[in-house]
Amino acid sequence: RKKLKIKELQKKDWGKVIQFAIKGMHFDEYLKSKFLLKAYGRYFWYLEYTNATQVIAAYEGDELLGVLVADMKGEPKPNKSFWKGVYIKFVDIIQKLFFGGGVMSYNEANKAMYEKYTEQYTPDGEIRFLAADPESKVKGVGTFLLNELTKREQSKEIYLFTDTNCTYQFYEKRGFERIGEKEIVLGLSEDVDLKCLLYRKQL
Repeated sequence: RKKLKIKELQKKDWGKVIQFAIKGMHFDEYLKSKFLLKAYGRYFWYLEYTNATQVIAAYEGDELLGVLVADMKGEPKPNKSFWKGVYIKFVDIIQKLFFGGGVMSYNEANKAMYEKYTEQYTPDGEIRFLAADPESKVKGVGTFLLNELTKREQSKEIYLFTDTNCTYQFYEKRGFERIGEKEIVLGLSEDVDLKCLLYRKQL
């Protein structure tokens, strides 16, 4: 069987990454419309991609099995783009109009946890997104990606936001420390009770 390899993320696989995000973060529980789901998935990916200083992709042969996106202090963001920026701003406005209550409470919880965290620690970067193909039988993709980031960013302090609707246990098993938690209600098509979480680790 082929081995996992770190390669540059191919543009043809962006759709796959968006599907990883939709499934892994259960966007389909919040957004019932296929059209909105697709638009939001693309928005989410553009936001992560344009803010990334590192996009680490794991392939088995030509098949994408996972992606890690990090934003490290002082490193260039090579994927900034005017049109993606326009798309992000457009969806931001729509979100505030239609889902203001949900999005705002989530962002505010993260902001409050981050402020408390930075009173004690000085982060060097953030893992913005980490996902593996939920359909794949290959095990250990997430760990493989984390190990690659650790190799590149040895001994740096990193943090990430997640919530109880995602597989936060993955990080706890890999030595991340839960440093913040906040309960919120996401007021979207229906109310969703969630706990927002903040994790940290020195790589």
